[in-house]
Amino acid sequence: MTRIKICGITRVEDGLAAAHAGADAIGLVFVASSPRHITPGRAREIVCALPPFVATVALFVNPAAAEVEAVLKSVRPDVLQFHGEESAAFCRSFGVPYLKGFRVRPGGDLLQSVSFYGDAQGWLLDAWSETAHGGTGESFDWALIPRDLPRPVLLAGGLTPANVAAAVRQVRPWAVDVSSGVEAGDGKAKGIKDTARIAAFIKEVENVDLQLSR
Repeated sequence: MTRIKICGITRVEDGLAAAHAGADAIGLVFVASSPRHITPGRAREIVCALPPFVATVALFVNPAAAEVEAVLKSVRPDVLQFHGEESAAFCRSFGVPYLKGFRVRPGGDLLQSVSFYGDAQGWLLDAWSETAHGGTGESFDWALIPRDLPRPVLLAGGLTPANVAAAVRQVRPWAVDVSSGVEAGDGKAKGIKDTARIAAFIKEVENVDLQLSR
């Protein structure tokens, strides 16, 4: 079963929509430059409204340790996600399970990059961008992902209800991670999720999992 994370949640109603549609986790962005950035106070409201057994992931890009500590104290996320150039020592220093994000591009040595983060719960693979660390809505060539990586792979980058089934068939990731692909206005309303698109995305993942299990 492919797990599903709906990232960039900024409203209580969107967190509930993701949970009720069957998402395994939601992502909360604590990156000031992101249009999906929220404060720890708003994040706490969202987390407190969630039903049981929906994991919460706090996303950072090159934060100061004090920023992470403030979120841990206020929000108490289940998992931390680091999407910048953080060292493995920094990622593990908070005593909370973490995911490490990597931007994938032709010619890059992904195997070398991930090798430094062997204690991460999983490696999140996203599209390369010169200007952003994620959330661009752009996909990448999934053939660049090495087979049989020794840690669970979370696939991100330009996933939508239209292409997620193909992504799961080709990559067979542990989880898929979507943000702009389930937003209102085909991703133009950044941070505002579309309930119908969330449901369609999750349905596509469930359908392809069923087909692959036969």
